[in-house]
Order: sequence, then structure tokens, then C-alpha cells
Amino acid sequence: MVDMTSFRGSVQTPQTQTPAQTPAQTPAWLPPIREVETDRPWVWLASAWQDMMAAPTISFAYGALAVISSFVLVVGLSMLDMEYLLLPMAAGFMLVGPLLAVGLYETSRLLELGERPSFGKVAAVYRRNGVQIAGIGLVLMLAMLAWIRIAFLIFALFFSGEPPALDHLVDRIFFSAETIPFLLTGTLFGGVIATAVFSIAVVSIPMLLDRDTDVFTAMATSVAVVRANIRPMIAWGFLIALFMSAGMVTAFLGLAIALPVIGHASWHCYRDLVGPGR
Repeated sequence: MVDMTSFRGSVQTPQTQTPAQTPAQTPAWLPPIREVETDRPWVWLASAWQDMMAAPTISFAYGALAVISSFVLVVGLSMLDMEYLLLPMAAGFMLVGPLLAVGLYETSRLLELGERPSFGKVAAVYRRNGVQIAGIGLVLMLAMLAWIRIAFLIFALFFSGEPPALDHLVDRIFFSAETIPFLLTGTLFGGVIATAVFSIAVVSIPMLLDRDTDVFTAMATSVAVVRANIRPMIAWGFLIALFMSAGMVTAFLGLAIALPVIGHASWHCYRDLVGPGR
């Protein structure tokens, strides 16, 4: 296991190699990429918890906003008799999550620099490389819309064009003759989209906040990070899904903690895996 007692310095100062980091082969036009051990995501989570304790007001404000937005979404879908989209929308939330956590990345960045985060400083983050951040945001939104459209078609295919009502939603989805093929099909398509989004976004938005670079370089760097760290990235993706799912099954209340933890940890993931350079 990674030594948790010394993670802070190694994550905040990636220019100094630690025993858990080794350089990876990358194209000359990308910044250096580091390879890390499979259990490295736990270091990022430990760093994230320290950031939450150092800036609790901002962190929990983001968490509270996620909870309130989720409740509004549920009420809105119920009013439109579209409760069957609750699960696809929950999955879609994870697709755009990297964009929603921009303020948390900035909070961790300021803490790393020894500055005191404030709502004003965090809100000003969009003035820095805003066009490029908007570009990756557009990509993530298109991915979410594509997933929602695919989910709608899957529902129509397996439920004869008539999605189940709310009072029969769980029974029809999980305890009917269509359950296994429906879930397999949804998992297959959702998994492909989620893997693609994770690959291009795992470090790209923090990189755009930290450097004067373009969205294409950031996405290419993110893909290079995933390719150089397959096992740690599988572990990290699993932990993200686990934390966010736990936040949702607790009537969304768990998102008050899950979102800030994953947001802060994502910054430390970027700092740990992407070295100085372009």
C-alpha cells in the first residue's frame, strides 16, 4: 500500500519524483506523463479529504448544490411523467461531472499554492482559459445528450414504446422478462460512452485550469494518461462510480460529500500524473 503519511508533498510537487511515480513514454508535443501504482487513487482521496477540511464552506456548498439540483431534476421529471429517465439522467450526471467540479479543482489549486480560497476567487476561474474550458464542456454535454437519446431508444425498444410508470418502474426494470437483455444493452452502450468520456476528461479540465493550453492537447494528454496507467485508471473509475452511486442511492444526500471528494481528488490525480511542460 502507499504510505498515506507523506502523500501531500508528493502530490503537490509532481516535479519531484516519488517511488510511486515513473516517467511514461509520450509524444514530444504532450507534457510528461507519469506511471503510478494501482493503489495510487487512495492517495488522491486522502488529499481530497484534507482539502475539504481546509476549505469546508466551498466544498460543502458544491455538495449542497448537487443535492438540490438532483431533487429539482427528480421533481421536474415526475411532473413531466418521465420518471423512466431518472436512471439515464443519473448516469448522465456522471458524464458531465468533471465540468461541474471546476470550482473544486480551483479550490485545491489555491490550497496547493498556499492561498486562501474564496467564492470570489473560485468564480473567477472561468476567466482563465474560459474558451477552452467551454470547448471541453461542449464535448461532455454532447456525450450526455447522446447517452440520454440512446437510453430513450433502449427503453422504447424493450418496453414497446411505452416506458413504465413510476409505480411499476422498479418491477419492470429489475424483475421482468426484459430485465437481463435491457440491463445488458444499457450497460454496454453506457459503458462505451462512459469509457470514452473518462479517457478524454480524467485530467483535461484541471490541465486547462493550470496551463495555457488548448482543449485538443488537454484531451490528448488525458488519453495518454489513461493508456500509461490502465490499472490505476480502472481503479479510479471504479471509485468514482462507487462514490457517486453511493451518493445517489442515499436519496442524493450523499452527494454532499461524494461530489467534493471526487472533485478535489481529481485535481490531485492530474497533479500526480501530468508533469511540467507544455
